[in-house]
Amino acid sequence: MTSRKIETALVSAGRDKKFTQGSVNAVIQRASSLMFESVAQKKFATANRANGELFYGRRGTLTHFSFQEAMVELEGGAGCVLYPCGAAAVSNAILSFVNTGDHLLMASSSYEPTQDFCSKVLTRLGVSTTYYPASIGADIASMVQPNTRVLFLESPGSITMEVPDIPTIVKAVRDVSPEVIVMIDNTWAAGILFKALEFDIDISIQAGTKYIVGHSDAMIGTAVANERCWEQLREQSYLMGQMVDADSAYVASRGLRTMGVRLKQHAESSLRIAEWLQTRPEVARVNHPALPGSKGHEFWKRDFTGSCGLFSFILSKRLTDDQLAHYLDHFEHFGMAYSWGGFESLVLANQPEEIQAIRPGEEVDFTGTLVRVHIGLEHCDDLIADLEAAFARIA
Repeated sequence: MTSRKIETALVSAGRDKKFTQGSVNAVIQRASSLMFESVAQKKFATANRANGELFYGRRGTLTHFSFQEAMVELEGGAGCVLYPCGAAAVSNAILSFVNTGDHLLMASSSYEPTQDFCSKVLTRLGVSTTYYPASIGADIASMVQPNTRVLFLESPGSITMEVPDIPTIVKAVRDVSPEVIVMIDNTWAAGILFKALEFDIDISIQAGTKYIVGHSDAMIGTAVANERCWEQLREQSYLMGQMVDADSAYVASRGLRTMGVRLKQHAESSLRIAEWLQTRPEVARVNHPALPGSKGHEFWKRDFTGSCGLFSFILSKRLTDDQLAHYLDHFEHFGMAYSWGGFESLVLANQPEEIQAIRPGEEVDFTGTLVRVHIGLEHCDDLIADLEAAFARIA
């Protein structure tokens, strides 16, 4: 198959007639047991169970295979494992490659549940974790130990949105220990705005719950691996019982078809609102990778092909608990909820000490309340008016 532009691949990938059977979308095939017509067919299915042959529901059905094939094309890997959520994708990808006594290098700006997995699960298994700041660059080489097994990246950083110099970090670690497995939480980029495997990264992980599903009504995780790591990731995840239901795989597959146009609108609106926020006296700093002056903007500009709707900004002052409640409780268009990536706009806030608690080994450089927003598909004027009213509430 010839290489396709990403917009075309989002619409077409995984829609082979063997998956659609005459429909526009892949069929929804719900199954635990898959019936064999002969002993010979059973033997064939068993021998090819890891290669997209119908074998048993936990290995997948046509619905799963369609979505996996699409993800492999979009991210350029050798294979894709599906998980019930993004956190499961992160934890099981790591577990697939570490043993007792191993060491893990973890971004200190990583997703809080990823950090909790390291401190509450990996420590019990005898796996140690060292956190590094997004600004580390080539100096990360000094943190590599003889037992370092995994380098885990996240770009941009969770909540504070720093973009690290990934090529420099990866090269520095590879120069010391070529066998280290490099993984990235690539959710912000939806797997397509940053083509992780083209940057010598072994495994690209996503919470497909976000932009792939796109409607806040299903949960799924994905991990696309290169040839070096594919078999081990696939088999270890299978042994740990990782799978998703056919309906979630279908919803995710369908979400791909509109993700290109949705991401463009999210990006356009979020940048407009970020630029507006920069003009507000209530705002000390805007953390948006596509905004000049944001931490790591030069790396985003070099390595990414676009942005999305998620960013944060820091208020000029630390709000009291009452002020923060008054600020958050009365938005008209911004909902208050965890997650992001749907069509709706969302808002959450953290005090600086709360961010400090999830930045091991580094000091936060702000004192005002941090507000994280996801800019949805509503009209920018309405969202700006909503934010303006919120500023008036804390004047």
